[in-house]
Amino acid sequence: MPRAYPAEFRRRAMALVEAGQSVAKTAADLDIIDSALYHWMKQDKVDRGVIPGRTMVESKDLRRARRRIRELEAEVEILRRANELLGSDAKRPKGSTR
Repeated sequence: MPRAYPAEFRRRAMALVEAGQSVAKTAADLDIIDSALYHWMKQDKVDRGVIPGRTMVESKDLRRARRRIRELEAEVEILRRANELLGSDAKRPKGSTR
């Protein structure tokens, strides 16, 4: 998994590039790869609304939602298996439509 850099580190790296230093020199000085710095700069533009795309907040919400969906699907699968084991003779809860 890629190494996570603190937000302050990323902001300072982008500030160096915005101040006129080349991406290659900044990346070499900070011991990071050029593509990471380009990605941070692009994501910053998306977050500020300069270019279209998914913001970091939206990405986090989407990851959280997908994780919750996986959990719920696993719970449903467990309930399906339990229903198969108990069979159709199992006592249904009050108010069940089956």
